[in-house]
Amino acid sequence: MSARLEDMGDRLVVWNGNSAKRGALSPELYACIEQAMKRAQDPRVRAVILTSEGDFFCAGGDLNVLIARRTMDEKERRERVDDLHDLVRAMRDCPVPLIAAIEGGAAGAGLSLALACDFIVASEEAKFTAAYVKAGLVPDGGLTSSMARLLPRPLAMEMCLLGRPVMAIRFAELGAVNRLTPVGRAFEEAMNYADMIAAGPRAAQGVIRTLVATAYETSEAAQLNAERDAMAHAAGADEAAEGIAAFLEKRKPDFGT
Repeated sequence: MSARLEDMGDRLVVWNGNSAKRGALSPELYACIEQAMKRAQDPRVRAVILTSEGDFFCAGGDLNVLIARRTMDEKERRERVDDLHDLVRAMRDCPVPLIAAIEGGAAGAGLSLALACDFIVASEEAKFTAAYVKAGLVPDGGLTSSMARLLPRPLAMEMCLLGRPVMAIRFAELGAVNRLTPVGRAFEEAMNYADMIAAGPRAAQGVIRTLVATAYETSEAAQLNAERDAMAHAAGADEAAEGIAAFLEKRKPDFGT
């Protein structure tokens, strides 16, 4: 099976299969992620986890598929790339946090998908590779945008221009990976993050996610206005009433999870 979507109640898990090709992108994976983004609109869903059933998170595009695209004209090839970009846009617009649980590593567009998530949990031996240049290709899936947000320019250039893999521990040192785990424990730790998210205020988390994401492209003046509007709304919402009361009463808040 190339991919499957598992409904675990307050969280959705996208399992990438295709282990014979190290979890290379597949139509089934696209469909599962798209379905997860739609189902995340359900108020009971609090987080989405992307992970793999094999020993590698995602190796990116299948080179055999890319070879076949040489017979297309450039307009058709643009449309195929837009399929990936629409997927990344849907992930950016998801109302709940996304967690990548990475074993083995992520390469090419697989790295793009990982960096589009809000949390990254990776095994200590995982490697991240922007492998495009080795095939005479260039990054897609928002990879250069994500790298510009998360990594120093010299490292981004080294990864993209030389295609050198970087260990997850280096990403963790730079703050681009939230947690390192022993091999085989990334999904377990991702579930712990999902537990913490599920205990919080869903609406406020969604707004925070949007504010942080837009801050990278928005002017300070516009961001201040966005924060003002969001805070003014949140302060009058039920989540704030419960959160403030719980703080003053020295108890855990109950946000209805």
